[in-house]
Amino acid sequence: MSEIDAVLGAFHDATRCDAAIWRGGEGLAFPVVEAATAAISPPPIEFLPTPLEPAKTWVSGGRELLVAAIPGPRPAWVALGPCNAPDFSLALHMKYLLPVAQQYLQAAVEVEHAANELAERYEEINLLYTISEILGRTLSLEEAAAIILREISETVGARRASILVHDRVTDTLQVVAAIGAAIGDIPPIALDDDCSVSAGVFRSLHPRIVEGNDQGCPAETPYRQGAMLSVPILWTTPRGGEPLGVVNLSDRRSGQPFTAGDLKLIAAIATQIGTAIQNARLVRASLDQQRLQQEMQLAHDLQMRLLPDPRVVHPDAKAAAKVVPAESVGGDFYQLFPLGSNRVGVMIGDVSGHGYQAALIMALTMSAAAIHAQTTADPGETLGALVASVEEELATTEMHISAFYAVIDARGRRLRYANAGHPHAFVLHANGAFERLPASDPPLGMMPGSPPTADAPWDPEGDLMVLFTDGVSDARGRDGKAFGEERVLAAIGANRTKAPEEIIAAVLATLDRHTGDTPRRDDLTIVLLRS
Repeated sequence: MSEIDAVLGAFHDATRCDAAIWRGGEGLAFPVVEAATAAISPPPIEFLPTPLEPAKTWVSGGRELLVAAIPGPRPAWVALGPCNAPDFSLALHMKYLLPVAQQYLQAAVEVEHAANELAERYEEINLLYTISEILGRTLSLEEAAAIILREISETVGARRASILVHDRVTDTLQVVAAIGAAIGDIPPIALDDDCSVSAGVFRSLHPRIVEGNDQGCPAETPYRQGAMLSVPILWTTPRGGEPLGVVNLSDRRSGQPFTAGDLKLIAAIATQIGTAIQNARLVRASLDQQRLQQEMQLAHDLQMRLLPDPRVVHPDAKAAAKVVPAESVGGDFYQLFPLGSNRVGVMIGDVSGHGYQAALIMALTMSAAAIHAQTTADPGETLGALVASVEEELATTEMHISAFYAVIDARGRRLRYANAGHPHAFVLHANGAFERLPASDPPLGMMPGSPPTADAPWDPEGDLMVLFTDGVSDARGRDGKAFGEERVLAAIGANRTKAPEEIIAAVLATLDRHTGDTPRRDDLTIVLLRS
């Protein structure tokens, strides 16, 4: 039993009145019964009142009926009578029944309309679902675009179609998928091309339906024949829609023009394509970032392998060193050379700046130092030969190197050194006093020539060579204050009786407490040596 049958039954039980609803339609000679509580024959069409007319009385087979038109989009009538109850009034009962019948028929029309709309849009809904599945797979942008374009074209019935994506480097629209033409035959379209429909849609962010008699653009000939539907591909951001490309459809099989419904469907799909494009870009950016991080880690590992193992000077000396680049690679370095006859060479350097350029200069300098330290015993001459080897690279990059190089002769109890602009070079004596080994020349690369060599006594039983770079003393804490040279020396002095590697560990622990989570701004290096 339908809802209206139930309503009429309840009405009959309450009023003891028979009732019927008839509906009409184009080509009907008589009304058709929609629902009734009794076999009530409908009157002829010509008798039935219109919605603008009052209810009419109709007598049929001894029955007196009151018939009224039901307002609404389709012809329909309600009839009452007779009533098996005292003191009844057909007019009064009609007053109550007519709105109920009108509401029912309106609801029925809406349900039918929704069902028809759903049936008509089934293919489009199925297309949106299909495209969602396509984008959910791990496909490349080009592969996904080709599949999506094929699905769209089949649904809309277009023989020619294309998806163009904005290339940020060339600032052009480039085809990533096409139907009816080879991708290689479609040239890129400049965004300022006034002739191109695609460029205009991309610039305006508004879709267009271009009629077939409009003059076409030569660049769009491969994917356009006659009328064309062009829709921007957008990526929605908090600032609005960001244009990413354009989707075009043309040459419809049915020959019918594109409609507002087609435009609405393609606009919905274009939003999904925009999400796919943006996701593809984010994935590529993430992969590029991962690749860069891997390469930087590899560069870091290679640079650390260039630095000598402190054990290379054993048994003539006990050394320890620590290098921490501000980035994956840096410009700080040290060198240790066993020179024979209880002599060892120790060098520290700081290339201005940090990062890849500094790391390149650092690698060249270390290679040159390894050669020149073996050819001359004079530290000043060694640094002079060193700068001559890298002066072209220093001039090209506008960099310089603060460098300190010492040759410690334990048997002769003598220290010979040359200092080119390196501020932190000391000897810590057994009594706890620090002796600075001052710079006599500016950093290498700032002026020609070799720095002079200086001499100092060396006590192999009690002296400790202390070398570090600005990255240690200039490290900033949470309050923005530098760690300071005094704190570095105090931490070293407080642990001077320990092994060199233990002293360095103590200094770095103190430094970490000072800096906390403050980002490191410069490379840091510490080298300690006893002979």
